[in-house]
Amino acid sequence: MHRLMYPMRTYLIVSGKGDEVDVMAADWVTIISHKPLLIGVSISPKRYTHRLVRTHNEFVVSVPSLDMLKDVWIAGTKSGPSKLSEMNITLMPSLRIETPSIKESIANIECKVIDEREYGDHTFFVGKVVGWSHQKGAFENDKPNMKFKFLAHASWTNFVTFENRFYNP
Repeated sequence: MHRLMYPMRTYLIVSGKGDEVDVMAADWVTIISHKPLLIGVSISPKRYTHRLVRTHNEFVVSVPSLDMLKDVWIAGTKSGPSKLSEMNITLMPSLRIETPSIKESIANIECKVIDEREYGDHTFFVGKVVGWSHQKGAFENDKPNMKFKFLAHASWTNFVTFENRFYNP
């Protein structure tokens, strides 16, 4: 039934720090509050990322583009930090937290965990946004630049981007 909610934007969740960093693909990410800016992500306790987010109390939401599709697929289908050697990403220091960001991403949103709750078979982590960065030109006049090919997950192995057109009521 949850597939009736798709397509959904796809993100990469970076967790951990130092020698233990992991990247996980996630569709279940949402803005919870504007003031303060809070983001929630739902992560299964079976995922390696879950332990790292809980241990370090921070995470990065990276916004991938279509050019990163292979990396998104690896991050979503393989477990543990060893998959990073298969991915074509560059980890770089974040601005305000110790968890790294992804250089190739359109944007990186740095979050400090302020709450977590168990709901069914997932934990919903709430992060307060403490820093962010984005590629030059990716957001103009408070709008995303669709030429950057923001990625969305349509179904199991199918992904889409958004057309370069805005509609107004």
